[in-house]
Amino acid sequence: MADFHQNGIITTLHNLSNRSIEDMERELLSFSAQRPMALILPSLYTELGGKALPNIVKELQQVPYLSQITIGLDRADEAQYRHAIEFFSVLPQDHRVLWNDGPRLREIDAELKALKLAPKEAGKGRNVWYCMGYTLASGKAESVALHDCDILTYDRGLLARLIYPVANPHFNYEFCKGYYARIADGQLNGRVSRLLVTPMLRALKQLLGENHYLNYMDSYRYPLAGEFSFRRDVLNDIRIPSDWGLEIGVLSEMHRNYSNNRLCQVDIADSYDHKHQAISQDDQTNGLSKMSIDIAKAIFRKLATQGEVFTQESFRTLKATYYRVALDFVETYYNDAIMNGLKTDIHQEEQAVEMFARNIIDAGNMFLEQPMETPFIHSWNRVVSAMPDIFERLVDAVEEDHKSFSN
Repeated sequence: MADFHQNGIITTLHNLSNRSIEDMERELLSFSAQRPMALILPSLYTELGGKALPNIVKELQQVPYLSQITIGLDRADEAQYRHAIEFFSVLPQDHRVLWNDGPRLREIDAELKALKLAPKEAGKGRNVWYCMGYTLASGKAESVALHDCDILTYDRGLLARLIYPVANPHFNYEFCKGYYARIADGQLNGRVSRLLVTPMLRALKQLLGENHYLNYMDSYRYPLAGEFSFRRDVLNDIRIPSDWGLEIGVLSEMHRNYSNNRLCQVDIADSYDHKHQAISQDDQTNGLSKMSIDIAKAIFRKLATQGEVFTQESFRTLKATYYRVALDFVETYYNDAIMNGLKTDIHQEEQAVEMFARNIIDAGNMFLEQPMETPFIHSWNRVVSAMPDIFERLVDAVEEDHKSFSN
């Protein structure tokens, strides 16, 4: 059972009563007449054969209030795209699968690239961006949720709680971030959030002093959660990163575009488990190592746009401050785990902290070497201004793919 404490400067919506899913869904169904709702599912083809996605689809079949589901499919050839259409055909809601590697969407991507408007790299950010564009283009929803396809502990209550704050017409929220406890198999997970992001934010506060952006970021209970919901107008203006800084970048964009009282976070699950990334101690191009570098650079870039000046000396100071704060957190989380009968390995936790500390320095050096690096994908408003018929072409391409390859 959650407490009702409001921490930081972002509204927190708790799970205080374990309200039934059916009751919440009835209310969401009534909201849908005024605010039609959609869901975005960014997926790799390999996830169709995993443990999580079949259960997610089974749960979504029971959701009565969604007007639309948009599935972004990455790393799929023609046969795999055909299989994906069949796999998702059991969904009763209006839905389409975006074949991101298909010739029609690749042609559009090439034209956008010629205008320097296309995403620069493949990955979740690119997938999400095209799904957002298609959702805007189809015009079927006013409130949109997004969650990953590898959630092993998924039930439809997660979606109901995630979309409720932006679907309720009596609320004024434009954006909602999901949060939860990263607990599975009797173990405390979520190392990057627990041992990198929060300690680094606290260390930056010590280094830079009072800072509204750092207070804002530190208000989110799980800043790296991949579950969001938005009002439709947000999708027009938001720029999202194409690298591992996606979640941090989205939060930074919301800070730039909206006042705090239009943003919230909501408790969406008692426990949560999904696919775990390897820590990749010796490879900064993969796993949690790459993730930590991209996240650190995203935070440094945001602070630089606010006038903060970084030097090699300031990054060395940040590393030392972070390291002390993070080690204190290792003990804090260990004690929390033990009291709740959970496991956590102090040796592995401290190894992660040591890697993150090294990567903070490396991310700082990368930032100093390329201060103008901009992994953000352009907003859809910008794209429409350069290619006015982009939405019509995007819908046509998706529809033609569907017609051509449906069995």
